Amino acid sequence: MVPRAPNAQAGGEGLRLFVFNGGFLTQRRVRRILTLAGYRLALGLPGPEDAVAVWGQSQTAHRGLAMAAQRGAPVVRVEDAFLRSLFPGRAGEPPIGLSLDWSGVHFDAGVPSDLERLLTQAPLDDTALLDRARDAIARLKEGHLSKYSGFDPAAEVPAPGYVLVVDQTRDDASVRASGADAARFREMLVFAQEEHPGARVVIKVHPETVAGYRPGYYSTDDTSNRVSLLADPVSPWALLEGAVGVYTVSSQLGFEAILAGHRPRVFGQPFYAGWGLTEDDAPVPRRERRLTRAQLFAASMILYPWWYDPFRDRLCELECVLDTLEAQSRAWRQDRRGWAASGMRLWKRKPLQGFFGQTRRVVFTDDAAKARATGRPCMVWAGKATAEHAGWTRVEDGFLRSRGLGAELVPPLSLVTDDLGIYYDPTGPSRLESLIGQRADLTASQRQRAERLIQLMTRKGLSKYNMGGDPPPLPAGHKVLVPGQVEDDASVLRGACGVRTNRELLRAAREGRPNAVIVYKPHPDVEAGLRAGALDNNDGLADVVAFGADPAVLLDAVHEVWTMTSLLGFEALLRGLPVTVLGTPFYSGWGLTRDLAPQPDRRSARPTLEGLVHAALIDYPRYRDPVTGRPCPAEVVAEHLAAGRIAHPGLTNRTLSKLQGMFATYAHLWR
Repeated sequence: MVPRAPNAQAGGEGLRLFVFNGGFLTQRRVRRILTLAGYRLALGLPGPEDAVAVWGQSQTAHRGLAMAAQRGAPVVRVEDAFLRSLFPGRAGEPPIGLSLDWSGVHFDAGVPSDLERLLTQAPLDDTALLDRARDAIARLKEGHLSKYSGFDPAAEVPAPGYVLVVDQTRDDASVRASGADAARFREMLVFAQEEHPGARVVIKVHPETVAGYRPGYYSTDDTSNRVSLLADPVSPWALLEGAVGVYTVSSQLGFEAILAGHRPRVFGQPFYAGWGLTEDDAPVPRRERRLTRAQLFAASMILYPWWYDPFRDRLCELECVLDTLEAQSRAWRQDRRGWAASGMRLWKRKPLQGFFGQTRRVVFTDDAAKARATGRPCMVWAGKATAEHAGWTRVEDGFLRSRGLGAELVPPLSLVTDDLGIYYDPTGPSRLESLIGQRADLTASQRQRAERLIQLMTRKGLSKYNMGGDPPPLPAGHKVLVPGQVEDDASVLRGACGVRTNRELLRAAREGRPNAVIVYKPHPDVEAGLRAGALDNNDGLADVVAFGADPAVLLDAVHEVWTMTSLLGFEALLRGLPVTVLGTPFYSGWGLTRDLAPQPDRRSARPTLEGLVHAALIDYPRYRDPVTGRPCPAEVVAEHLAAGRIAHPGLTNRTLSKLQGMFATYAHLWR
């Protein structure tokens, strides 16, 4: 195996790396990754125990190389990893990983790099490693992730049947290292046409060329009735799906073409050429080993790079990077055109701006016609949606919301966006229903991720609001938890069937379990006097009323749950408890609950609990890190909630919430 960091001890003094490029000092993320990898950046003259860092084969690399030669110091070449960010580095976005190579640079076949040594020498036959590689490839495709992921997966690509020719930026270091020039690119275009007579040829323009940072090798002068330029920011995976052939010099798109099932024609000598997965116009003689796609990926994406977790400020594995890029790319793709939002209370607008306005600020207006006139996508708070909001995206709180009540104006850490309906309304399909159906089949990594999230939530006692105290003493016997609900809540109004009040729910539980200990947990909003649903007395239907009790603690003390549509039923499933449902919440009808109410026929899939959790807690909501303010994976918010690193509402919020509750109560009485 190739040593990843000779003489480096992360967390200690570390190996001194002398740098002669200002970017190492000004780019905070690069400095941080190097520090975590066990290096200390330094200026001056390297000594016998030091090394020199240069950025690949950049225009400034010669300074460091000259100093290293003069002082007899080893050189480490630093480059962006093969998954980087939404946009190129010239746009100012930091990388999420680096390659640190002590032998050469991965795109220059003149000298074997550490990556080439891995591809040549590493066993690459470990079953667990290859399973990780296959799962990660599947995630890249499903999430439409690439080195730069700032594109719209739904953007239209040409009709299938074309030959794809990949342009690159002029005089790029990887092009120079392959000995290619403008003539080589013209030659490649000729071969693409000759080897596919009659087929359309699509030239994919490089993202940096589209952004105006650097020119490419092709222009409109190269187009014809057969040849066209494609500058639109489309998904590489969608583009590769429709291609009948792929031609490249050294672009990373050639690597992705291999992962997509192609055998690209390569006119340079990139790291992925020469292993039996490409048609090489300029073979590298020493590359004789035959590799599978999974082996190539495992070495290049799992073993070679140093990946960084920006939320926990630590080095991490590739899977964590995929979590991060999925969250960030989803947010950008949804928000890039800006939003017009209606039905949003004044106190919600600041957190909503934080969630949805980082690319373009959200425009708030309660006039639906004005919202549509902006030309932006439109969103509405789900509970405020009316017929005039038909076709709009619905917004609601997520299932890991906060430490404190929304009715107390505590800002959310997660929100859901639904372009089909909303999760609590079973009268029509929702995006969550669609996601649950898709997660009936999970990859190994998806199942493991859901399992880890379940363990985190149950071990740390997490729930939607994460508040409450100790439960009262509970009698011996079979204990049934009955969670009270806000009786005029939309989930009850839309999802309850026959049983629609807390008293009726208690009565049904008592009739169904006459000898059990019935434990009634009032809804926190109702306990706080903010919403409707209080019981003056329960007529002996409940044996215990658990005022102020932490729902998670109660779930650990009971044997089953009866509910109308409460999220507590979902949280009970996470803990392995039987759940009887008298309504139609999002988690019923999939074979995981005992359903006493009719369920929609469209809920025919049979996901495992892990599939349900992946859809409901990972795929459906959007999360915002309370520390960085950036879109983040579900696990980051769960860890913050578990550690209590969440701001609590101030006096102003609590006062406003009491007034809100008072007005809501009066309105309820007058209806």
